[in-house]
Amino acid sequence: MYRAIIKPSLDCIWCLITLPFILPVILIISLLIAIFDGRPIFFIQQRPGRNEELFYLIKFRTMNTSSRKHAVSDITRLGRILRETSLDELPSIINILKGDMSFIGPRPLLVEYLDRYSDDQKVRHQVRPGLTGLAQINGRNSITWKKRLGYDKFYIENISIWLDIKIFFRTILIVINRKGINADKSKIMTEFINKHER
Repeated sequence: MYRAIIKPSLDCIWCLITLPFILPVILIISLLIAIFDGRPIFFIQQRPGRNEELFYLIKFRTMNTSSRKHAVSDITRLGRILRETSLDELPSIINILKGDMSFIGPRPLLVEYLDRYSDDQKVRHQVRPGLTGLAQINGRNSITWKKRLGYDKFYIENISIWLDIKIFFRTILIVINRKGINADKSKIMTEFINKHER
């Protein structure tokens, strides 16, 4: 019942509560990006969601438009600040309102990874992807793919309101302290090669 009914309802309620506070911040950041980095303001990319259905993830653009290798050097000065404070994720509230995502769940990864997962790793798509999750409060980009996907599997198998509350409050503490999610959130996530990668 929690996974199917209560969790989506809580996402909707929390969106409605926070939206009046988030929208002004989104508008200010959009203006800053337009002034200092130009357009486009948003980074929009297809990602697989629940049951591997594709949706368009929306984030603030943090890299140069000419970037092709997605290296750390391609992150703009403003983009680095947005990543370090996790403000680049704010536009994803639109995805939550649309029902593509949840506040808490496995992070939505690249479409090309779909055929690289093992059967155990594929369970991450049994729920809506989230803005934050168990892997994000336990190292994010600084941990191996094996551990990251292992945290996703553990979350799916143990999902509960208490686990979500724990992840929610730990995420807030991490964002405030700028610790735990990643020693350097501006790191570029390494590519997930195949199901045997550790």
